[in-house]
Amino acid sequence: MRIHSTISLLAIVAALSGACSGEALQQTPAPGNGRGGGQGPAVPVTIAAAAQKTVPVDVQAIGTAIAASTVAVHAQITGELQSVNFKEGDDVKQGQVLFTLDKRPFEAALLQAQANLQRDQAQAQNARASSVRYDDLLKRGIATQEQVDQFRTQAAALDATVVADQAAVDSAKVQLDYATIEAPITGRTGLLQVHAGNLVRANDTTPIVIINRIQPVYVSFAVPEAMLPQFKHYLAAGTIRVEAKAPNEEGAPSTGRIDFIDNAVDATTGTIKVKGTFPNVDRRLWPGQFVNVTVTLTTEPNVTVVPTAAVQSGQQGDYVYVVKSDQTVELRTVSVRRTRGNESIIKDGLRPGETVVTDGHLRLVPGSRVSVKTADAQKAAS
Repeated sequence: MRIHSTISLLAIVAALSGACSGEALQQTPAPGNGRGGGQGPAVPVTIAAAAQKTVPVDVQAIGTAIAASTVAVHAQITGELQSVNFKEGDDVKQGQVLFTLDKRPFEAALLQAQANLQRDQAQAQNARASSVRYDDLLKRGIATQEQVDQFRTQAAALDATVVADQAAVDSAKVQLDYATIEAPITGRTGLLQVHAGNLVRANDTTPIVIINRIQPVYVSFAVPEAMLPQFKHYLAAGTIRVEAKAPNEEGAPSTGRIDFIDNAVDATTGTIKVKGTFPNVDRRLWPGQFVNVTVTLTTEPNVTVVPTAAVQSGQQGDYVYVVKSDQTVELRTVSVRRTRGNESIIKDGLRPGETVVTDGHLRLVPGSRVSVKTADAQKAAS
């Protein structure tokens, strides 16, 4: 009886052990649940194809638009401002009459200077005639040398007076011309500081108006001194193209060319000033405006490009997840040459045409099975 009981007990224990082993086997997770293998649920991701194309080598900077020429218009004489012949913000041409001052005092001064000139010219002519006559009298022994010298000196003094009078006439004409103020350059007028009826003073510190030439316009910006050799090289080889655009402006940027590199590096900031010239035909660039600048130095043909969102950083460096033909992913280490906007230029590790994951990396491991999100699913997720 004891032997039979022992055998029965062993059978029960064996049966229980087999049941537990089966249960344990059933509880073991199957491979491919998103943490390895390809048999579990697919991880939803977005993808993009690595492209091969020509990419510009460019430099990004923040610049400031500068008027090609700026002139502060001042009065060169003191007088009453009689008329203003333009409106604030008007475009004016070089030589166009902008202001007229009261001319009467200067016309009177010119008439007085001309009268003095005519009087002294008559006196000088008479003195020269007298000098000639006394020279003849001296030869005949009638006049003395002292008298001759006296008339010669008087004639010379009056000749000098005539020259001074002529200078006074010329000065009066210049003063009269200053009563009419013309535009020194072609450009756009700014805020009018003095209105008709006010007294303006010669060379007052406050200009009457400021004129800016905005066609063309310059854009000044700074680049790191390490880029100076590249700028010098490409500028010597030909024209360097530059684009400028206001931060909140829509549409294509304005285009110009680099035509100036400063002759010294700023030791404080380690940068060097560069200036581009823009035709600014559409007047999109305005003096004093901050703009985003893109300088295109050259282009690189046939490079591999992927969205920057596809490139991840890890302990071993940059990597991407490449989607294989069986809809599983492979972790691929890549070497990024540089980034441009939302694109990364790949130096090594990826071929054009291969598909990479651009979103959904956090749930992926090598070998994970993926499913591509539809456009509607992407919009709903966002």
